[in-house]
Amino acid sequence: MREPYTEMDKLTQTKLALISERARKEPKLQFTSLAHLLNEGFLKECYYSLGRDRASGIDGVSWKEYGERLDENISDLVVRLKAKWYKPQPSRRVYIPKDEHSKRPLGLPALEDKIVQKGVAQVLEAIYEQDFLNCSYGFRPNRSCHQALDVVDKTITRDRINYVIEADIKRFFDKVSHDWMMRCLQVRIKDPSLLLLIRRFLKAGYIDAGEFVLTTKGTPQGGNLSPILSNIFLHYVLDLWFEKRIKPQARGVCHLVRYADDFICMVQHVDDARHIEQAMRERFAKFDLELHPDKTRVIGFSRGAMNRVKEDKHTAYTFDFLGFTHYWGKSRRGNLTLCRKTSAKRFRKACKELSTWLQRIRCTAKLKEWWPTLQAKLRGHYQYYGISGNSRAIERYHYVTKRLIFKWLNRRSQKVSFNWSGFDAYLKHYPLPRARIVHRLYQTSPVS
Repeated sequence: MREPYTEMDKLTQTKLALISERARKEPKLQFTSLAHLLNEGFLKECYYSLGRDRASGIDGVSWKEYGERLDENISDLVVRLKAKWYKPQPSRRVYIPKDEHSKRPLGLPALEDKIVQKGVAQVLEAIYEQDFLNCSYGFRPNRSCHQALDVVDKTITRDRINYVIEADIKRFFDKVSHDWMMRCLQVRIKDPSLLLLIRRFLKAGYIDAGEFVLTTKGTPQGGNLSPILSNIFLHYVLDLWFEKRIKPQARGVCHLVRYADDFICMVQHVDDARHIEQAMRERFAKFDLELHPDKTRVIGFSRGAMNRVKEDKHTAYTFDFLGFTHYWGKSRRGNLTLCRKTSAKRFRKACKELSTWLQRIRCTAKLKEWWPTLQAKLRGHYQYYGISGNSRAIERYHYVTKRLIFKWLNRRSQKVSFNWSGFDAYLKHYPLPRARIVHRLYQTSPVS
């Protein structure tokens, strides 16, 4: 049960609001006293905002276990923070599928570290939300990937965009320079206690297969601090540089849209596109990062791209962004229009994950027990991929889901559980959520 706000909670939230206001009014102000905001009331509020059922770190302490002695634990934590005795524990390294051929590493921090990371992230957010540019959409309040997709749609269809630079930072979260990160933070923050705390998080390391690995670069991906740190870093390295250096030099229209480390540039002239691509490679190399040599490219994306493809079938005329393949198609009236569909890689991954889950769950629980979870998985898929123009892909996912359910239900034993008529009858009583468009690009909010 969540405790009511205390006076200390209200005081900290008021201070954060004042910090945001001052950061907005004084863009060059450096904040010298921030660590004191991590008091008992504020850290308790951070504890209650954490997910209850998330995986634990190397200490094995769950949210519920930590909360059984919450007052004592938080009081001890604040004492250690003030005395600078607090040191984050190494995170527990796990791997999740990234695509068909590779896995993505994640770090699972200890619960106490999650609490402190949450508090530090809120302090940083209060300052940097006033500085971040409109081209950035990832992990920010009141901003979403669907808004980024909407901006891409409007920019390409309304402006004179003929080329798209599809960019990919090679292993960004694993290779961010700690020294450059701290220099970016010091532009706005001069509080040595808070900077020391952030540096300790960066250097905390992780446990992989029982062995401790010291981190000399990269951000603690998987924790609450990594998203805001990555946004701060790319704000200075990419966003501001593009706005102040690249845009004034371009002959024609050019726009940047970024979601975390995933971004594209939309450009009018080919010479600008080639110059920007080369300039970006040099810019990231300066900060010890690299644009992927194979995944970063300039794509001709004018309305006449389809005609060029007919002449040269090897010409690229599509690009992927945030899990969607963008391409020129025709409307019902026969006019050229910007279309999007679930990227082939994302579609295959979603189907494979669903098949693996069904294979595992079919014999470990009764059908009526896991059916609501299956329905939630489908709704989650439509919530993300249900965007204007993508109806065929989500309907296909619905069809594949039915086929996979039928397949795995009939492999629970040697006896066949369903034929198709029986399965259709079951679905009439316990229907699956229908594929539907949730986000309309002229609306960019959930459809009621």
